[in-house]
Amino acid sequence: MNIEERFLKESDKTGRFIVKSKITGKKYYIEPIGNAHAADWGDLDPATKKMTGNYGERYEGCVSEKDSLITKENGFEKIELLDAGISPMSEIDRRDREYQKQMGL
Repeated sequence: MNIEERFLKESDKTGRFIVKSKITGKKYYIEPIGNAHAADWGDLDPATKKMTGNYGERYEGCVSEKDSLITKENGFEKIELLDAGISPMSEIDRRDREYQKQMGL
Protein backbone atom coordinates (compact mmCIF):
# COMPACT_ATOMS: atom_id res chain seq x y z
CA MET A 1 0.00 0.00 0.00
CA ASN A 2 1.49 3.37 -0.98
CA ILE A 3 1.64 6.39 1.31
CA GLU A 4 -1.43 8.05 -0.23
CA GLU A 5 -3.56 4.93 0.31
CA ARG A 6 -2.26 4.56 3.88
CA PHE A 7 -2.85 8.26 4.50
CA LEU A 8 -6.49 8.18 3.41
CA LYS A 9 -7.36 4.87 5.08
CA GLU A 10 -9.96 5.50 7.81
CA SER A 11 -9.75 9.27 7.28
CA ASP A 12 -13.06 9.71 9.15
CA LYS A 13 -11.25 8.31 12.20
CA THR A 14 -7.91 10.09 11.72
CA GLY A 15 -8.99 13.43 10.25
CA ARG A 16 -6.32 13.13 7.52
CA PHE A 17 -6.98 14.70 4.12
CA ILE A 18 -5.14 15.78 0.98
CA VAL A 19 -5.55 19.05 -0.91
CA LYS A 20 -4.30 19.34 -4.50
CA SER A 21 -3.70 22.82 -5.90
CA LYS A 22 -5.47 23.50 -9.19
CA ILE A 23 -2.77 26.05 -10.02
CA THR A 24 0.54 24.35 -9.16
CA GLY A 25 -0.56 20.71 -9.02
CA LYS A 26 1.15 20.35 -5.62
CA LYS A 27 -0.43 18.03 -3.07
CA TYR A 28 -0.67 19.07 0.56
CA TYR A 29 -1.15 16.39 3.20
CA ILE A 30 -3.03 17.48 6.32
CA GLU A 31 -2.97 15.43 9.49
CA PRO A 32 -4.55 16.76 12.71
CA ILE A 33 -2.34 15.95 15.70
CA GLY A 34 -3.96 15.82 19.12
CA ASN A 35 -5.39 13.89 22.02
CA ALA A 36 -8.88 13.35 20.59
CA HIS A 37 -12.09 13.95 22.55
CA ALA A 38 -11.88 15.38 26.02
CA ALA A 39 -15.34 14.06 26.96
CA ASP A 40 -16.71 10.54 26.86
CA TRP A 41 -19.49 9.88 24.43
CA GLY A 42 -21.48 6.78 23.52
CA ASP A 43 -24.75 5.24 24.66
CA LEU A 44 -26.27 5.96 28.06
CA ASP A 45 -27.54 2.75 29.68
CA PRO A 46 -30.90 3.79 31.22
CA ALA A 47 -30.73 1.09 33.91
CA THR A 48 -27.22 1.79 35.19
CA LYS A 49 -26.89 5.42 34.04
CA LYS A 50 -23.40 4.53 32.77
CA MET A 51 -21.88 5.30 29.38
CA THR A 52 -21.39 2.27 27.12
CA GLY A 53 -19.90 1.95 23.62
CA ASN A 54 -17.08 4.47 23.84
CA TYR A 55 -17.28 5.71 20.24
CA GLY A 56 -14.92 8.56 21.07
CA GLU A 57 -11.98 6.18 20.80
CA ARG A 58 -13.10 5.09 17.35
CA TYR A 59 -13.70 8.49 15.71
CA GLU A 60 -11.10 10.75 17.23
CA GLY A 61 -10.59 13.02 14.21
CA CYS A 62 -6.85 13.21 14.89
CA VAL A 63 -3.77 11.10 15.46
CA SER A 64 -1.08 11.18 18.10
CA GLU A 65 2.32 12.56 17.13
CA LYS A 66 3.83 9.06 17.34
CA ASP A 67 1.21 7.74 14.86
CA SER A 68 1.84 10.50 12.32
CA LEU A 69 2.50 9.41 8.74
CA ILE A 70 3.99 12.78 7.81
CA THR A 71 7.64 11.92 8.37
CA LYS A 72 10.91 12.19 6.48
CA GLU A 73 10.96 8.36 6.39
CA ASN A 74 7.73 8.46 4.37
CA GLY A 75 9.20 10.95 1.89
CA PHE A 76 7.87 14.24 3.28
CA GLU A 77 10.32 17.15 3.17
CA LYS A 78 8.54 20.31 4.30
CA ILE A 79 6.95 19.25 7.58
CA GLU A 80 5.35 21.88 9.76
CA LEU A 81 3.27 21.56 12.90
CA LEU A 82 0.85 24.49 13.07
CA ASP A 83 -0.14 26.09 16.35
CA ALA A 84 -3.71 25.64 17.57
CA GLY A 85 -6.07 28.05 15.84
CA ILE A 86 -4.01 28.38 12.64
CA SER A 87 -5.92 27.21 9.60
CA PRO A 88 -4.15 24.57 7.51
CA MET A 89 -5.94 26.01 4.48
CA SER A 90 -4.33 29.43 4.99
CA GLU A 91 -0.91 27.74 5.26
CA ILE A 92 -1.60 25.82 2.05
CA ASP A 93 -2.55 29.09 0.34
CA ARG A 94 0.67 30.75 1.54
CA ARG A 95 2.86 27.85 0.39
CA ASP A 96 1.09 27.56 -2.94
CA ARG A 97 1.64 31.27 -3.65
CA GLU A 98 5.38 30.69 -3.00
CA TYR A 99 5.40 27.77 -5.46
CA GLN A 100 3.55 29.90 -8.01
CA LYS A 101 6.29 32.54 -7.82
CA GLN A 102 9.02 29.86 -8.13
CA MET A 103 7.26 28.39 -11.15
CA GLY A 104 6.70 31.82 -12.76
CA LEU A 105 2.92 31.54 -12.64
